[in-house]
Amino acid sequence: MKYNKKQGYFLSNTISEWETNGTINKETADTLRNSYSTRTFDYKKLAEYSFWIAIICAIISVGAIVADDLLIDLIESLFSSSNMGLSSAFAVLSAVIYYLGLKRRQKRPEKIFSNEVIIFAGVLFTAASIAYFGKAIDTGSGHFSILFLLSTVIYSCLALWFPSQLVWIFALVSLGSWFGTETGYMSGWGAYFLGMNYPLRFILFGSVLVGISFLFKNSKLYAFYKSTYTMGLLYLFISLWILSIFGNYGDMDSWYKVKQIELFHWGLLSALVAIVAIYYGLKQDDYTSRSIGITFLFINLYTKYFEYFWDTTHKALFFFILAASFWFIGQRAEKIWNLEFLKKDKQIEDRNEV
Repeated sequence: MKYNKKQGYFLSNTISEWETNGTINKETADTLRNSYSTRTFDYKKLAEYSFWIAIICAIISVGAIVADDLLIDLIESLFSSSNMGLSSAFAVLSAVIYYLGLKRRQKRPEKIFSNEVIIFAGVLFTAASIAYFGKAIDTGSGHFSILFLLSTVIYSCLALWFPSQLVWIFALVSLGSWFGTETGYMSGWGAYFLGMNYPLRFILFGSVLVGISFLFKNSKLYAFYKSTYTMGLLYLFISLWILSIFGNYGDMDSWYKVKQIELFHWGLLSALVAIVAIYYGLKQDDYTSRSIGITFLFINLYTKYFEYFWDTTHKALFFFILAASFWFIGQRAEKIWNLEFLKKDKQIEDRNEV
């Protein structure tokens, strides 16, 4: 079996520790070491990152087409400017792509990332189909949130059918878009819905999504647990961060009239939730909760520093504090690494000398 450098290093140290502690003898340790090899370059990661970049570039490309009136007019003229015709054409095209993607997945299951990119192309064409369908049935009511709900249903069904994590993520993005636009429509596109502005609403939305993800953990939908959990945390912490800056205000004029110290309790709430996420991540060995909690805790702290001290602190001093804080973090991390790994390396060297 082949592993990347990080996995190979972990296995090597684990086997050496077992051998040092007498858990296994030298013959067994040598057998285990010879049972795997370490890749010098992680081509899997390269493939994953390359395909993600390809997806981002594809989205930008589609956005550029949408923004180009000449291209849109040309496309629409091919279908006699019929929105329903365009919707049907994109629907058929997406169905063909999904079919080809499924066939390729069955024939070449090892091509994980390229198969996902093909399915993603179907997702883009599905979105285009729904958009033109919305234009075809538009009555001027402004209730376009129903299109996001339709997208959520379609993407959810496709994600369960394939199955596909990428399509499921788009279903969650569509669900969030529906929630935002639907509450906006129900409030008459005002600033508040049940006394909550948009960031405060999405804190509740993200919390519910995280709760639902735990239901997936012990069910047949376990495959979608991680993506739902991660998206829920992102919805939650991004909303908390925005709320810590603007508070529960619905317009810029009201926000300008308040002092930043009056929003301190929102920042405190954001920090407390981040600390809870970090504690849970450490307690349950949950990397996602721990890393997102740490990230947003520092984002919140530096945001507050900008708000309260940027104007009164010399810029050289500010960046010195920034450098010193990251130096401290790196030093502590290095110390922990030394305690965990260098001691083991010393034991291995002593054993080899004997």
